[in-house]
Order: sequence, then C-alpha cells, then structure tokens
Amino acid sequence: MAESLLVGRDLHKAFGPTQALRGADVAVHAGEILAVMGPSGSGKSTLLHCLAGIIAPDSGTIHYRGRDLAAMNDGERSALRRTEFGFVFQFGQLVPELTLLENVALPLRLGGVRRKAAEATAREWLDRLEVGELGDRRPGDVSGGQGQRVAVARALVTRPKVVFADEPTGALDSLNGEKVMQLFTDAVRDTQAAVVLVTHEARVAAHSDREIVVRDGRVGHPELVA
Repeated sequence: MAESLLVGRDLHKAFGPTQALRGADVAVHAGEILAVMGPSGSGKSTLLHCLAGIIAPDSGTIHYRGRDLAAMNDGERSALRRTEFGFVFQFGQLVPELTLLENVALPLRLGGVRRKAAEATAREWLDRLEVGELGDRRPGDVSGGQGQRVAVARALVTRPKVVFADEPTGALDSLNGEKVMQLFTDAVRDTQAAVVLVTHEARVAAHSDREIVVRDGRVGHPELVA
C-alpha cells in the first residue's frame, strides 16, 4: 500500500439544515490520482474543500503528512495551501488584470521568489502546457481551453505535493477537456504529485488511478454510481 499522504476520517459538515458530509472517510496516497465521483449535491466538492483546509469540518479529523489540520493556525494552513497544495477550479479563476505569465508566476512571487526567477519558471510551465506563446496575453484574450491550461500551470508551478482539481474540465467541450486532462495528468505524474480530482464525468475519471464515490455525504464504491 502506498503511503497515505492525506487522510480524512468521519468527516461531517453542515450548511444550515443541509448535511453536506455525513461521516465521510478518505485516504489519498502519495503520487496517486484519486477521482472523487458522485451526482450534483452529493458532497464531493465539500469533501475536497475540507481536505484542502479551505473550510473546516464540523467534526472528524484531517491529517496531512501526519499533521492535524485542525491543530494548525490560519497562517500555517495558508502557507500549506500556498506551498504544498495546488488548486485547479472549473473556471480557472485567473486574475484578469495580470498577464498569463504573471498569473502563473504569482504563487512563486507570494512565496518570496524574485520576479525574474519566478517568471522564468512560469514560462517553463506555460511551455509545458503548450501555451508558452500566450504569456503576454490576459485571461480575457484566450479561449477557455487555453485559460484552463494556464490554471494547471499555475497550480503546478510550486511543485506541490497535492493538487486539488474541482471539475477542471467542466466548462470545456469534450475535445478541449480531453486535451487539458492529458496534459494535466502527464505533468502531475512527472512531478509525482497526488491529485484529488472531483468530477461527475466517467471520461475524466478514466485518467485516475482509483475512484471513490460520494453519495449523500458518505463515501462508497464506484459500482454504486447509477
């Protein structure tokens, strides 16, 4: 069994009267791509946000490399998300005022890397995601598929240990979505990052090493998907 890098146990989370998680258990192993599947409203995105330390569960525990996220202060959790975690969201969430190169360099700059070195590394990642010629453009000047490749480059530029991807191709057509997933999975396998991949699409989950299913806030097995 591969090392468990990130472990959530008996996770509960409610938003008002709505129970999003009802005792979910999950373990993410080092270097694996884990697909988290389930219907809309099942709690899969809530599970991702809890594992990433973006929101805190109401009860249960989350350990990353043996450290309890609940025992960390806000600054420690922020540093963790900046240096060891990477994020890819459905709509990219690039900063519209910055060029694509500046967007990818931003996590490095926030970590104290000098501008020239940060942008040199960012350019390497843009080249790797096959959008290197677009570095001087802004997000509003490129297609959705191109923008999502930039979002992947930004997520990987710090070489994180875990990448959280929430419906990363949900806003793309099937052709662009497949291209983004292929580039994404090739890159994370090269860096040996683990991936928590939230999706409701079987073609996206096919890129993973393992699948779990979230239904009604609990984690089940792939064969339970209708």
